[in-house]
Amino acid sequence: MKKRLLACPTALLSALALSGCGLLPGQDGGTRTVTVWLMRNSVSEDFLERFTTAYERENPSVRLEFVIQEWTGIGKKVTDALGGETPPDVIEVGNTQVARYAETEKLFDLSLESVRDLGHEDWLPGLAEPGSINGSQYGIPWYAANRVVIYRKDLFERAGIEEPPKTRAQWLKDTEKINETGAEGIYLAGQDWYTLSGFVWDEGGELAVEKNGEWLGALDTPAALRGMEFYKELQQLGSGPKDADEENPPQAEVFAERRVAQIIATPGVATAIEKLNPAVGRELGFFPIPGKTADKPCAVFTGGSDLVVPVNAPERAAAIDVVKALAGEKWQTDLARTMNYVPNKTSLASVVEGQEATAAMAAGAARGRATPNSPRWADVEADNPIKPYMTAVLQGRDPEQAARAASARITAALVP
Repeated sequence: MKKRLLACPTALLSALALSGCGLLPGQDGGTRTVTVWLMRNSVSEDFLERFTTAYERENPSVRLEFVIQEWTGIGKKVTDALGGETPPDVIEVGNTQVARYAETEKLFDLSLESVRDLGHEDWLPGLAEPGSINGSQYGIPWYAANRVVIYRKDLFERAGIEEPPKTRAQWLKDTEKINETGAEGIYLAGQDWYTLSGFVWDEGGELAVEKNGEWLGALDTPAALRGMEFYKELQQLGSGPKDADEENPPQAEVFAERRVAQIIATPGVATAIEKLNPAVGRELGFFPIPGKTADKPCAVFTGGSDLVVPVNAPERAAAIDVVKALAGEKWQTDLARTMNYVPNKTSLASVVEGQEATAAMAAGAARGRATPNSPRWADVEADNPIKPYMTAVLQGRDPEQAARAASARITAALVP
């Protein structure tokens, strides 16, 4: 049974495979089958087995059928499915993709059906905001992940730093102190625009803003420019390339091969570091990206997934109930502990206490954000003007001039 779960790119997980039931869906005359599309590696086989067994026990007239999808090419596949007569009943989508699918007018408005029952006022903003379009909640937050500071405890100790910094100012001082020991205080690539976004938001700026129904690039505002100024100050404390992103070369390789004290990344990068250099891996620690003041960490880009229900889902009522279960406290707690995710509510952050990396993510996620909620934001990222803007500033170009040029390109990409 376990091998069947992820046996192929679009493995079909039938109720028979998951619950051992001898009847196929529909053969007993009263069974409804709810088909759920989930993305590869979003959940473990064990989690799905636990959820399916419990849910079908509590809802004997429902059978769950999971189909595992690949991220590559998923946009067209979901759009095509939404336009068909028999789409899946529930679909996991990236939190920043909801606006794109909502524009098709094929997503069901879950505002009245689900939001009131799920404690929406406590949802992580980086998941809830992208799921809300023009006052309607199309995406129900499911799980989140975000960047933290991954650091070497031995190099901090050697520099006399007893605890991780909680303010930007202290962060800069500590990083300079590490440099004085001969280690590299931080490795930060010049085009890590997700990290820049957090600094921009922390200053009160935006990547783009909506005015009178139109989206406009906003990197040239004073607040956004302050975010870039801090990024430059931090980036110059290490040897990260000014004209490449965090994957060129991969941060994990740099961290494993050199005496680097800090990187900004999702905790999953730590696993790669440990594989490359177990000795370094034993020294790893995690803390939230520091904010301007000690009482709250920096804003961060929140990645993760929402759950959506198509308008013409064959089993829409049952699908909504499945979404409520997956997004509810019981299974959010299970999912967070199983997969090391941040649960969808700030009030559930305590369920990952003791898991250093996940707890650091949860602290940042409380101030998380997502990219501008335009259905055309993917067009911006396709030829991302933020990256060359960052390089230009880091290489000495006038920040305001470079920001105006980047903002103009963002605006052009967001025009219908």
